[in-house]
Amino acid sequence: MNEDIRIHSWPCSYYLDSSKQWIPGKLSLTPLSIQFRADKTGELLVDFQLAGISEIKKESSHLIFSSLTVLEKGTKHWFSSLHPNRNVVFNILEHFWREQLLARQEAGAGAALESSKGKELTGMLEGSQKRLEDTAKVLHSQGEQFDNIMRGLHKIEGDMDVADRLLTELESPSWWPFSTKLWKTPPEAKPKETPPPPHPRSAEGILLRIPVIITQGTDSNAKPGKLTLLPSGLEIRDCNSQLLQRFESRDVDDIRVHSPYEISVRQRFIGKPDRCLRLLAARMPEAVPVLQLHFGRKIQLLEDALGFAGAGRSPQADLGASSWQAAGGFPGAPANPGIPAGSAEGPDKEQAQLQKVSQEEAKELRQILQKLKGLALETEAELERQDEALECIGSAADRAALTMARHSRRMRRLT
Repeated sequence: MNEDIRIHSWPCSYYLDSSKQWIPGKLSLTPLSIQFRADKTGELLVDFQLAGISEIKKESSHLIFSSLTVLEKGTKHWFSSLHPNRNVVFNILEHFWREQLLARQEAGAGAALESSKGKELTGMLEGSQKRLEDTAKVLHSQGEQFDNIMRGLHKIEGDMDVADRLLTELESPSWWPFSTKLWKTPPEAKPKETPPPPHPRSAEGILLRIPVIITQGTDSNAKPGKLTLLPSGLEIRDCNSQLLQRFESRDVDDIRVHSPYEISVRQRFIGKPDRCLRLLAARMPEAVPVLQLHFGRKIQLLEDALGFAGAGRSPQADLGASSWQAAGGFPGAPANPGIPAGSAEGPDKEQAQLQKVSQEEAKELRQILQKLKGLALETEAELERQDEALECIGSAADRAALTMARHSRRMRRLT
């Protein structure tokens, strides 16, 4: 169950008002609730929903130092002796609480409209369209990189032509009396067709941006920030939008998915410590499918993440489907869950389901399908163009290697 997934837990003490004493135990965060369980008795003393929280504050008094208070339905809960420290626990709790509130607001706006089969199909197609658009952006960025490589190879070929003319002059200069040709004039340089100037690179598109909790080194450094996924890599910024770290796609060695809500990004170095950041986010289930599409084999699903794959949900999932299933549909689910198997009213029910798709929804579905078809054709054309570019790059690199080897032999003979 979604409620059983524990995102994080911290040792702390809870002030039990009925007995006027502090109870040691563990404060746990799940996607939808906050819980506190006593160490000695194992009793669950606190269990309330994130949606019911009115306020989370850092407080202190002359009797209670460095405490965290949670106001829930008029009741204030006090937590103290938090490990590793109060700031880390506050940042994580506040992050998931705010994301839960935003999710409820979005769901409240959508709940006013009655769901229908047409809207469900439209939502599924819009999700597919967004994924295909993200893929097209990645392919476009890759095509720009191939174009830059081609321009670099054209420049190398031009430099090789210049080197060839200079070596020819050195091997048999026109002023050398014993040359086979007494008066040798340098050959006229053939006008070389120069490649077109590169187009100015447009601003890089953003594939996804979500708020995260950033941990670098020890847990005591956890701070709020933002994760931005670009076609060329990842950017991690603090809450003031200052760039903390940028990982180019080629520099990322692995991305480990610890749970549906937590990942770590690592870049290895030789002779110095690796660069590693751990990211925790309520909307991480939305980012993992995009990361898998963008980084492919560099994504590693750890054991905990695989265990959560069937049950893990984002905070929005209490109003919808599983976060992991949302990316790829519901394999094995019945085609019409609202109709029990073997019902005698099968034809009438099917007719009612068909009538739920209105003319406007059918028109919208047709438009989305046309867009998907256009995107698919453009993607196919771009892939074919990139295949041709790869062949040209391979042949140009081979020619450059042979030319360099020939020039090296000629230079050795001159020395």
